[in-house]
Amino acid sequence: MPPASTGASTLTVAASPQPSPVATAESPATTAPDRLEPGRPGYRRMSFALFAAGVATFALLYSTQALLPAISASLGATAGQASWTVSAATGALALCVLPMSALSERFGRRQMMTASLTVAVLVGLLVPFAPSLGWLIALRAVQGAALAGLPASAMAYLAEEVRPKALVAAIGLFVAGNSIGGMSGRILTGWVAQLWGWRAALGAVGLLAVACAVVFHFMIPRARNFTPGTLNPKALAKTVGEHLSDPLLRRLYAIGALFMTVFGAVYTVIGYRLVEAPFNLPQGVVGSIFLVYLVGTVSSAAAGRLVARLGRRGALYLAVSTTAAGLLLSLADQLAAVLLGLVLITAGFFAGHAVASSSVSRTATKGRAQASALYQSAYYVGSSAGGTLGAVAFHAGGWAGTVSLGLFAVLGVVSITLYGTRAARAERRRLVPVVSVQN
Repeated sequence: MPPASTGASTLTVAASPQPSPVATAESPATTAPDRLEPGRPGYRRMSFALFAAGVATFALLYSTQALLPAISASLGATAGQASWTVSAATGALALCVLPMSALSERFGRRQMMTASLTVAVLVGLLVPFAPSLGWLIALRAVQGAALAGLPASAMAYLAEEVRPKALVAAIGLFVAGNSIGGMSGRILTGWVAQLWGWRAALGAVGLLAVACAVVFHFMIPRARNFTPGTLNPKALAKTVGEHLSDPLLRRLYAIGALFMTVFGAVYTVIGYRLVEAPFNLPQGVVGSIFLVYLVGTVSSAAAGRLVARLGRRGALYLAVSTTAAGLLLSLADQLAAVLLGLVLITAGFFAGHAVASSSVSRTATKGRAQASALYQSAYYVGSSAGGTLGAVAFHAGGWAGTVSLGLFAVLGVVSITLYGTRAARAERRRLVPVVSVQN
């Protein structure tokens, strides 16, 4: 498939990639014999370690999301004010992910992931003791900033250590860990909050993250294909500028942000909807609703097979269609319909995210950490915007307002993908005469 066909396809380069201007050496040729792939020593350990890191990342990052109604009631906050306990964390991550990725070029992917996870876990153990909403938001912002070193470093680590043919599947497993973390964290907080309050629930998430951090530390293999570079702000700015000037990467960043806007809006507000009439569900049951994250685990892990069968363009169209169908179905006032809608939204989001994020890693031929960092930054800007705007839309127009916001974002993904398809066709028509002359 031509590289510009969908906004999520790979970039073919005739010559060998040049070294990154930020790190003195980029990953080795894709034929390096020591790269990991299924069946080779270390691949299972790597998958398990990054799965645990993914669990901890989403469990910590969204630890307050299922608790927003309880936090609002306890601290006298509106839905919009309480939503900042989520948006502050995702917004800080979005701001810090790029400088953290630059540090990973100097000190190593594995070291950066370990340090980020450790600091985030320690802050997570302090969060339950926040004396006010302001302190809670501030601690959550610090936690988000700490977590910023993990996602982009993980993507760069996989791009350097895993064979290209196994990359989509490997990133899918990391994203699957995200979905398990999001699900388990919300279910855990829901039931613990119902029994002992929201502060105890946040403490339980902190302990879960501690266990994941220990697993990650002892399981993650050392990097074999990373060469440290020197920190060079000018070179970093040049690398970032090159990525932002790439039309394909810009489309991928926008797709990630828009998908996450939908997801952030839906899961920030859904708790408020379900505790109100006509559902009137208790906090523990609302937390259990997040079992639908298991669907995300399956769809993200299956992203590689979807791409192999449908192509990246087809996989993206399927993901966005599934998400839109889920949004429309969730408008019904029957609990079964709402749950099915959440299943479709979750499946579509995680599949689309896995396709887009893996495409960034494969498209960037140099400065992969920065390319992944820009994607993660856009992704979490979408999460922060979706959480806040979704709460505002819910306050203004109820659940229909939140759904309208989600459908607008979905329309954006479709528009970007169609534009990429047309650009690819135009490029093919432009190249045909050149090929004919050469023949």
